[in-house]
Amino acid sequence: MQLVSQTNCTVSNHTFKGGEQCIYKIYYNWGVLWVPAGEAVFSIDLAKLNNRSMYHFIGLGATYPKYDWFYKVRDKYESYADTTTLKPLRFSREVHEASNVYFDDYAFNQRKNKVYSSFRKYGESAKLDSVSITACTNDVMTAIFYARCLDFSKYKPKDTIPITFVLGKEVFPTYIRYLGKETIENDSIGKVRCIKFKANLIAGTLFKGGEKMTVWVTDDENKMPVYVETEIFVGKIKVYLMKYKGLRNKMDSLVK
Repeated sequence: MQLVSQTNCTVSNHTFKGGEQCIYKIYYNWGVLWVPAGEAVFSIDLAKLNNRSMYHFIGLGATYPKYDWFYKVRDKYESYADTTTLKPLRFSREVHEASNVYFDDYAFNQRKNKVYSSFRKYGESAKLDSVSITACTNDVMTAIFYARCLDFSKYKPKDTIPITFVLGKEVFPTYIRYLGKETIENDSIGKVRCIKFKANLIAGTLFKGGEKMTVWVTDDENKMPVYVETEIFVGKIKVYLMKYKGLRNKMDSLVK
């Protein structure tokens, strides 16, 4: 399939607000068993950056210390985005995945359609670069929250929805594939009506490339991720929502 960059990327955020936090438990497929191997936390704060009101998106992921011998993960992703347009202004990540340890920092100039980046591996000097982008280019964090604001009622099962993001020195035109609706059981929050889609991933140090990730989000205004299945380079993982707080909307998707 040939991918093309986004040309229409306007969304309205009726989905989330500052103060939201979601905590997930990550299970790893160990032979015939699924073992709890780590946790991830996604949160949203309101902040000021260059005197502008911003969403501050934070994503943290870590394996439990007892599994560090196998594949240690300590990741932190942060993004600042305009509260009206959701366009990114600043993005950074600190990655520790097995022997891969590096630090990225991106400054977005939306007026000039440029991203200025700094990339540094552990023990090395930073490398500076710039990348031309379009008005629809996200970072990997704002891409997640952009997807939550999509109106899935406009799509039919198997439709693809383009999403563009910058990572490293490249701009990646990718997509999510809408799969329809499904009710699932979550041990922590109960039975939930969900919107289901696949994400076309870009291969990195942890994830395999292609449509390897399936995501279930609540079928309500929050579109909060409640369950994820994905392949990684060292096997497969499942991610379950454990706790949440600070939602913008009522959880109408819970089945009583």
